[in-house]
Amino acid sequence: MVLAHWFDGRSSRPRAVQVRLLPAPDGPALELHVPGAPPRRFAHRAVAWPEAWNARRPQPKLVVDLGDDGSLEIDDPAAWQAALDAAGHRPGLAQRMQTRWGVFAVVLVLAVAGLFAFYRHGTPWLAAQLTRHVPLAWEVALAQSALAQMDAGTLKPTTLTPARQAALRARFDALLAASPAALQRYGGYAPHYTLAFRSGLGPNAFALPGGTVVMTDALVETARAQHLEDDALVGVLAHEIGHVAHRHTTRMLVEQGVLQVGLGLALGDVSGLVATGSSLLTGLAYSRTHEREADCHALALMRHAGLPTAPMGDLLLAMLRDEDSTTPSPQAGKAPSTPEDPPQSHGLWTLLSTHPDTLERATALRAGRAPYCS
Repeated sequence: MVLAHWFDGRSSRPRAVQVRLLPAPDGPALELHVPGAPPRRFAHRAVAWPEAWNARRPQPKLVVDLGDDGSLEIDDPAAWQAALDAAGHRPGLAQRMQTRWGVFAVVLVLAVAGLFAFYRHGTPWLAAQLTRHVPLAWEVALAQSALAQMDAGTLKPTTLTPARQAALRARFDALLAASPAALQRYGGYAPHYTLAFRSGLGPNAFALPGGTVVMTDALVETARAQHLEDDALVGVLAHEIGHVAHRHTTRMLVEQGVLQVGLGLALGDVSGLVATGSSLLTGLAYSRTHEREADCHALALMRHAGLPTAPMGDLLLAMLRDEDSTTPSPQAGKAPSTPEDPPQSHGLWTLLSTHPDTLERATALRAGRAPYCS
């Protein structure tokens, strides 16, 4: 028997009672003995059991919630714990984490490992599977809306001559015609590829979901200034075709959604700053993976079409040198880079870039192979 005071919820005055804890299949049951009344039994699930017991820091007083029947105030927590142990109580994982540093450390390591595995492997795999069910019509509508917004803002009409556009479109169409079915990432996915030209941005090319590939006038001019043949531009187009074939934009949107759900389940009510920051950093990592996948697609496609990839690598290196010449150097007084200088990295901005290894990628493309391509 354990001595206690019972607050029955009907009177502000406590009543002296005795409590017995009895073994039961689903956990200890509580039997309340009130003088002059028959014992009252409470099943394990009907009792809000007190917090974990720590012999080194025992609570001076325990409160046991009986729901609609009030609460018990235990004056001797040690006697209560002894009765609980005698009744066959086995602390759960949460209680053992609160009282044993070893258990807490093991669970923490396992939780971190699980989160990392979910982030590194689970999220990309799940997003790739869910992307299969995204309709092509949705991607086309998204691309049309995005391109219309960019045309109304940053992008400007192309200044390339119709003949130059036609020549590049012919190379684009020939590349698509040479694309083998084995390179198709998603079976049955048949986007309508189109090549569009715009000005208003620096040397660049980008793919929109559903098959639209945009190439800037500045990229064409950079290739001309470096005396590179159109094979360099065709290699860039092969890279962008890889983005479309792998549905990278759609996968990125799905990955962010999966990641947000995973963070919510793992961390509970996290702040918006934590959720946004985690999504940003992991999104950058996924973007880097997408860039490598597109590189591998380009290498395979160019090889199948019998075209060299070295010009594409040379074009990327030239674009990096242009960035070096316009990016302030962290070293005061450093002279501007020359075409012969190797491209430089720029600390934090390199870390936060979706293309932090462009130099290595360009070198691999010049060699016609990459270690990250199977």
